Amino acid sequence: MPNSWLGEGTGGSYARHMGWEEQLFDVFDDLEGQARALWAADREAELADRAHSEYASVTLASRLMASLGTQVDIEVRSVGRVSGEVSRVGADWCLLGAGGRQWIVSLPAVVCVSGAAPRSVPEVAWSPVHRLTMSSALRRLADSGQRCVVRLVDGRAPEGRVLRVGADFLELRTAGDEPVLLARAAVVAVHCQEA
Repeated sequence: MPNSWLGEGTGGSYARHMGWEEQLFDVFDDLEGQARALWAADREAELADRAHSEYASVTLASRLMASLGTQVDIEVRSVGRVSGEVSRVGADWCLLGAGGRQWIVSLPAVVCVSGAAPRSVPEVAWSPVHRLTMSSALRRLADSGQRCVVRLVDGRAPEGRVLRVGADFLELRTAGDEPVLLARAAVVAVHCQEA
């Protein structure tokens, strides 16, 4: 008796059997290809979602950190446009230099920035100096004894010398020689001539 499985015998049963196997493997190959395509589409969506969620952790400060040495325009609440080169960035502030004037800008008071670098530098890569707060920058200004203009959220701009910086305020000696206390949360920017 002929064994059709091994291709022995007559009548082409071997050819019919291989045709069926090939068709079955073609179906499996097609299903495998569809599964790969679905996996690739799912993976692409997952990567896009992951990229969006990771970008959600990028801060304004980290974008400005990547912009060190770059000319930017910053719109500051109650001040308007401040233009200059980003020379320092801290956790909640940045320092711009332009035309012999330095601006310490409170990042919570920033409305928009143009000209910033397209990338960012995550805070974990910052040096300890760059983690300092705006209060630290104001203490440095107090140590210098420079005259400055303090721009407040309500639009006022008292001029004088920063004497001391407390936990949530700064003490400014104005032209009237009477020190005034300014709430740190009310300070949107400080500018002075470069030393």
